[in-house]
Amino acid sequence: MRASLIQIAVNEDEPVDSRRQRVAALVREQAGSDLVVLPELWTTGAFAYEEFGREAEPLEGPTYEVMAKAASDAGVWLHAGSVPERDPDGPLYNTSLVFSPSGELAAAYRKIHRFGFDKGEAVLMGAGRDLVTVRLPGTTLGVATCYDLRFPELFRGLVDAGAETLVVPAGWPERRRAHWTLLAQARAVENQAFVLACGTAGTHAGVPQAGHSIVVDPWGEVLAEAGAGEEVLTVEFDPGKVAATREQFPALKDRVLGLRPPRHQG
Repeated sequence: MRASLIQIAVNEDEPVDSRRQRVAALVREQAGSDLVVLPELWTTGAFAYEEFGREAEPLEGPTYEVMAKAASDAGVWLHAGSVPERDPDGPLYNTSLVFSPSGELAAAYRKIHRFGFDKGEAVLMGAGRDLVTVRLPGTTLGVATCYDLRFPELFRGLVDAGAETLVVPAGWPERRRAHWTLLAQARAVENQAFVLACGTAGTHAGVPQAGHSIVVDPWGEVLAEAGAGEEVLTVEFDPGKVAATREQFPALKDRVLGLRPPRHQG
C-alpha cells in the first residue's frame, strides 16, 4: 500500500478558501497513492481558537465538497484531516472526514478527547462518543485525532473493532515534539499496528507546530519521517505485516481484561 501524508503549513495570511484549493491540488498530485492523509484543523489552525466559530461549517460544507472532489479526481482514499463542524442542533465539533476514491463520504469522526485543560478546544467544542473504523482494500483504518494519541484505551478499542492501520491527523506543538514521536511509536508497538500520524507545519496563533509527520510499523520501527516544513511524506508499506506480527508475537492474546480493583488486606 502506498500512503501520502501531506504536512500542510498553515499561514494565517492565506485565506481559508485559497488554502482549500491549494490543498485540493496537492491531493490530486498524489494520484498514484492508495491513501492520502491531511492534518487536523488545517483550514483554521489547531490553536487559532477564535477562528473556530467564524470558520465552522456544516458536515457537508465547503471543505467536504472540495475534498470529496479531490479524492474522486485523484482516485484515492482520502482522510481529509479535520474541520470545525457546526452541528445545527448542538455545539461545534472537531470532525474528521474520510472519503472513498469515488468521492463518497466513508466515515466522519468527532474527536473524543478535547485538548485545552478547561480552555480552548476543551470548552469551545463538544466531545465525540463513537469509535470509527473504515475498511479499505487490504487494511482497516482506525481513526483518531491529535490529543487522542495520549489515551491508549481508545486505540485498544479501535484494535478490538478490527483496526490494523491507525491514522492520526494532528496539530501538535513543537515544544512537545518528543512526545509526538514517542507516543506514535508506543501506539504502534502496543497495538501491533501501523501508525500514520500527520501533523501541520507553520505557526498557529503564535504556537509553532511540530511537523515531523511519521509512519511507524507494528514493531515500532519508523519507516518514514518528515521534517519541520510543508512537505508530502510518501511511504510504501505492507498491511499484511500486521497479521504476521500478531502471529509471530501474540501479545494481544495475553491481555487480561475486566480486572477487579485491588482489595486492602490485613
